[in-house]
Amino acid sequence: MNKNKRSAEITRKTRETDIFVKIDLDGDGTGVIDTGVPFLDHMLTLFAKHGFFNLEIKAVGDIEVDYHHTFEDLGLTLGEAIASALGDKAGIRRYGSCLLPMDEALAMIALDLSGRPLLVYGVNAPAPMVKDIDVRLFHEFFQALAVKSGMNLHIRSLAGEEVHHVFEAVFKGFAKALDAAVTLDPRVKGILSTKGSL
Repeated sequence: MNKNKRSAEITRKTRETDIFVKIDLDGDGTGVIDTGVPFLDHMLTLFAKHGFFNLEIKAVGDIEVDYHHTFEDLGLTLGEAIASALGDKAGIRRYGSCLLPMDEALAMIALDLSGRPLLVYGVNAPAPMVKDIDVRLFHEFFQALAVKSGMNLHIRSLAGEEVHHVFEAVFKGFAKALDAAVTLDPRVKGILSTKGSL
């Protein structure tokens, strides 16, 4: 973590993926994303823009085999970057939620930066694929992100007939909820917990 800014750079290299993530929680929404999976690039660009995060991602994975390793390892790396950028979480609001419409789609996201990772995922996609992506991989992405960031994350799709719109609502809603949770609040003295730590 940069002491002057809430930012972090994380690199994760395995035999299956080579991923670099840089995030600034106090940015202006600039996203420079290259995962090798265009739809995932689009979703992460939306996440950066609507959360006002500056986000740089470069991911090289064995996508000729499958997208699974890229989705999961990217979730792990982004989750670790978020946790690193937050540091001790002093002064943050901790909780965030968003009910977000995207045309006919509606997503509800609620999260707690509690340090107790849990994903509750209720996205009933209206189609099993987005282009050549198995939509179940988004569960793997958010599961990995929740674990590495120490986030209690609830994701629900409440409506949606177009699968693209469903996941666009999810990623925009996640961005808005996370932005709310990481916001510094002058009323928060230290850590927002009766335990004194998160």
